[in-house]
Amino acid sequence: MAKKAEIGQGAEPARGGRRADAQRNLDALLRAGVEVFAESGVDAPMREIAARAGVGVGTLYRHFPQRSDLIKAIIQREVDACASHAAALAARHDPEQALAAWMQKLVDLAATKRGLGPALHSGDAAYQALPDYVLGQLTPALESLLQAAAAAGAIRDDVDPREFLLATLRLAAPASEGNTAEARRMVALLCDGLRSGARGN
Repeated sequence: MAKKAEIGQGAEPARGGRRADAQRNLDALLRAGVEVFAESGVDAPMREIAARAGVGVGTLYRHFPQRSDLIKAIIQREVDACASHAAALAARHDPEQALAAWMQKLVDLAATKRGLGPALHSGDAAYQALPDYVLGQLTPALESLLQAAAAAGAIRDDVDPREFLLATLRLAAPASEGNTAEARRMVALLCDGLRSGARGN
């Protein structure tokens, strides 16, 4: 599994020992970054993000010395949240429902990248560790959901988690361009295909 240190020190939203006000500033900056990049693109002025977060530009640069640090932190936080959501869904729903709901969370994750495409696909070395990080965090979460659904006889039991994750992320990609409804339909269709060959059918 990819370690957070691989993403870069400036991108790690460490919580241990952080004062409550500093953590609030960090959370506000990450939320503002998502919003501003989605609205204005990845080249939006950093001062606009600071203003949206209600902090000074100096505070932004203390947390994220480079624009790439902020972008990586946004992706990391959203990936971590998506991965941890798998267990919460499994605790509240039956295995098939939990899997279907989590796959739609992947659409939400793709939507987070709206406006970030030019940076993430620029070839900048700062982002080289991100794909491995994403797969390293999300594959185990998906594997646990697939195994539970297969054990319940709701889906087929020969699905490779990593391959299925990659396929789902590709279908979810239109959400990063604002086509969320299309992405949700495509991901739902892919999920429906898992029932073919299930023991319970």
